[in-house]
Amino acid sequence: VDCLEHTLEKSLQAKFPSDLKVSILLDFTRGSRGRKNSRTMLLPLLQRFPEQVRVSLFHTPNLRGLLRLLIPERFNETIGLQHIKVYLFDNNVILSGANLSDSYFTNRQDRYVLLQDCPEVADFFTELVGAVGDVSLQLQADNTVQVLEGMVHPYKGDRAAYCRAANKRVMDVINSARVRQQVLHAQTFHGDSLLTQEDAAAAGDRRPAPDTWIYPLIQMKPFEIQIDEIVTETLLTEAERGARVYLTTGYFNLTQAYMDLVLGTRAEYQILLASPEVNGFFGAKGVAGAIPAAYVHIERQFFRELCSLGQQERVRLQEYWRRGWTFHAKGLWLYLAGSSLPCLTLIGSPNFGYRSVHRDLEAQIAIVTESRALQQQLHQEQEQLYLRSGVVSSATFEQPSRQVKLWVKMVTPLIKNFF
Repeated sequence: VDCLEHTLEKSLQAKFPSDLKVSILLDFTRGSRGRKNSRTMLLPLLQRFPEQVRVSLFHTPNLRGLLRLLIPERFNETIGLQHIKVYLFDNNVILSGANLSDSYFTNRQDRYVLLQDCPEVADFFTELVGAVGDVSLQLQADNTVQVLEGMVHPYKGDRAAYCRAANKRVMDVINSARVRQQVLHAQTFHGDSLLTQEDAAAAGDRRPAPDTWIYPLIQMKPFEIQIDEIVTETLLTEAERGARVYLTTGYFNLTQAYMDLVLGTRAEYQILLASPEVNGFFGAKGVAGAIPAAYVHIERQFFRELCSLGQQERVRLQEYWRRGWTFHAKGLWLYLAGSSLPCLTLIGSPNFGYRSVHRDLEAQIAIVTESRALQQQLHQEQEQLYLRSGVVSSATFEQPSRQVKLWVKMVTPLIKNFF
């Protein structure tokens, strides 16, 4: 925040009028938690630079009425969040699963990808953040919030009308990006005016043919947008015999559809998850402190199913452990049959669990590449993460630290869709 303030200050002192704009999109419930929160941190920016700064707070349409009045702070976040983590600077984009809080810069393992000088991707995510911002509550300089003029209120207005308006606003961005992409693709690969590579080289144009493709994948089930879910299910379905899939999640709570696909397909899987000690909820106060035990229970049930189907060699579970750290990395790497390097990775905010698919707003990208150098980097990233892990076996669940209390086992099926 200090850095943003300094940059905005400099832009005011510039000789030429600056068109620097700062747009921040947060979740309403998470950003308003406690007396000192993201809202109070950002108010000085809004007050000092009202023309240049916009702070939007997304409020899920599912948290309304009595539910909104009765559910306390922190717990209200389980109903649905703005969970997208995208950081944009001009034409540079960082996609991640990480928030910008202290732990991520010190002792929390996550993944990040920097797309440098990539205006098409930057434009898409700028428009996406703008669209979600438009259907969110706008933070005012006096710490109140307002909806944009003409917009349906997310929790006071009609839910169906709000979701329709939000769907239209976001799908307009996705569809216009798709049209731009089709035009660009036609110009790149089918343009009549294109020179042959030899002619281009002779004319001094030495741009190589593209070897890497980036596909933004958006998931906003409250608005009936489920592109990420469809693509993820397709990848899991199409992974053939001999292919290897490395899938990692900080919170192992796969949807039933994803679990069925992992168990029912032919590819080899190595699934990396957090051991209880590096779970973000480990040591939390109150009910939240039992969440790591609930994940152990879910993991044990899945492992038992693997064993009963005789699949424990094809689908291996591994637990990440690092002293003093927590684990929040998620994503997927696909190695085609016979290849020692991945040709595809998914990176972004989804955890592959029920919340990611059904409740939260999520975004990730699929990077598909033929570049050997990039494939090597992706392979190295995957190896580094898996190096700090141990393979899960029956003995894992016999350790004293893995004993799950009866009440946790009983409530897990009731609450697993909320975390």
